[in-house]
Amino acid sequence: MASYKAPLREIHFVLDDVLNVGSLSQMPVFAEATPDVLSGLIDEAAKLIEGQIAPLNAPGDAEGCKLANGEVTVPNGFTDAYRQYWQAGWVGIANPTEYGGTGLPYTLGKVVDEMTCSADVAFALYPGLTVGCFEGILASGSDEIKQTYLPKLATGEWTGTMCLTEPQAGSDLGAVKTKATPNGDGSFALEGGKIFITSGEHTMADNIIHFVLARTPDSPAGVKGLSTFVVPKFLVNADGSLGARNGVRCTSIEHKMGIHGSCTCALQFDGAKGWMVGAPNTGIQNMFVMMNLARILVGMQGLGLCELATQNAIAYAKDRKQGKAFNGGATIIDHPDVRRMLLTMKATTEGARVMAYETGMYVDISHHHPDAAVREEAQDWVELNTPLVKGFCTDSAVDLGSLAVQVYGGHGFIREHGVEQIMRDAKILCLYEGTNGIQAMDLVRRKLMLNGGRLPQRFFAKVRAESTGDMPLGFIAKPLREAVDELEKTTLWLQESYKTNPDDAGFGAVDFLRAFSLTYLGFNWLRMAKAAANHSDAAFREAKLNTAQFFASRMLPQVQLLCATVRTPAASLMQLSAEVL
Repeated sequence: MASYKAPLREIHFVLDDVLNVGSLSQMPVFAEATPDVLSGLIDEAAKLIEGQIAPLNAPGDAEGCKLANGEVTVPNGFTDAYRQYWQAGWVGIANPTEYGGTGLPYTLGKVVDEMTCSADVAFALYPGLTVGCFEGILASGSDEIKQTYLPKLATGEWTGTMCLTEPQAGSDLGAVKTKATPNGDGSFALEGGKIFITSGEHTMADNIIHFVLARTPDSPAGVKGLSTFVVPKFLVNADGSLGARNGVRCTSIEHKMGIHGSCTCALQFDGAKGWMVGAPNTGIQNMFVMMNLARILVGMQGLGLCELATQNAIAYAKDRKQGKAFNGGATIIDHPDVRRMLLTMKATTEGARVMAYETGMYVDISHHHPDAAVREEAQDWVELNTPLVKGFCTDSAVDLGSLAVQVYGGHGFIREHGVEQIMRDAKILCLYEGTNGIQAMDLVRRKLMLNGGRLPQRFFAKVRAESTGDMPLGFIAKPLREAVDELEKTTLWLQESYKTNPDDAGFGAVDFLRAFSLTYLGFNWLRMAKAAANHSDAAFREAKLNTAQFFASRMLPQVQLLCATVRTPAASLMQLSAEVL
């Protein structure tokens, strides 16, 4: 089966040598979050994740979840592992101390998320959705609602969900039909059904808190008439104790391609008692507070699976004897095509890690930096990076899962080796929290246009400043400058094209997101090469510089072709009758 060892040297290198995570401790709220403290916590989390969670991955996939008499049974070992996980403080590591969290940087939480997702992405969904529910209520809930639910959600003692999707309302949330009728006492009675609800029913925690999108009887049609509600599985008494079972039940669980250890439920609300979160008809805004951060989490899930695929493929290739390589090597790692695949996996995973962690740091800065101008710029980066992290890291998880199977050959197609599970688990990441096509359209339609195009211009300026002038690392700096020029040219084309020919922009959006992401990875590899150039570990230094060389010569040039493809008009293709397709 696939095994997992937390890549601690890589994690610390990115945080300390490339991104200077210690700068976060200069903000008063994180004064205690010094590099030594963060390093110690990451190492401690890795022990629990490697020892208690990773061993559940393969058996949990085989066993799956089961529904009987309205209750879902999770795979053996999940309940004990989840209890250890939340009691050790990992669910609440970045949640505010006001509600019982540890109050450490969001960045640290994302590092822990990556490791947990590598170990068992299905298990990771239980704490992940809990944090998402916490974030949604924190952003919009009344003081009474916050005091009732957040202390238990903050620690993970109770778990949470996000209830958006209905059979007729997937990406089109304006089609949501679930009704919330006032009870006359400040509460509402919810009627309707939701599908694809992650962690919607289980007995790992004493209560499950549902964050539900619904509409009141007098609300306008479409997305403008949606409101958000908190609906507990068990009602909560005034003293905080649990009361009667609420009118929400699991009617079925999905039989899925992957993430079998995660219970994905259809929920029926039969007069379930709920309380409005935020103002009426602001549900879509409230939900997107939660969803935007959830999209970063999904990117971390993708990164986690990229790491799992990469380290298992490398380990197998070093051990597997098959044929004789041109250089006389005895194992398949010396075959050129296998080496190409492994370097592609390393270059993608290590470059994406910098992008994902840097996005986490920008979240911390945008929320907590004392200077408003710095907060504004950091928020620009969060806005720009979110579709990149979600889209690129999850597409890469599928690609690298497939490459891992290819490296294993026929053995990769066999379940007992575990790498086929990576492919199966990874595909959902490209679909939920907004498909990757939606992420690409968010980048093109919204992020490129915000504040007069300020977001991409900040990116171009920062990359050019990093790559300007003659330097020993010209092998990557020069093609990076060329990529940025081409990306800026294409950005300007999209900004104009979208005004008059939106189909052209929409047709090229996915290719543009990949081009943007590869350019970002080029920026990351330049910074990693600089940081590694004087590293005391000669083998580490050589590996980093050689992988940077591979990325610069074999992957970064893809930006040119992708951008040319994006700028190809698509009007004739969109004018074709659907009948001829």
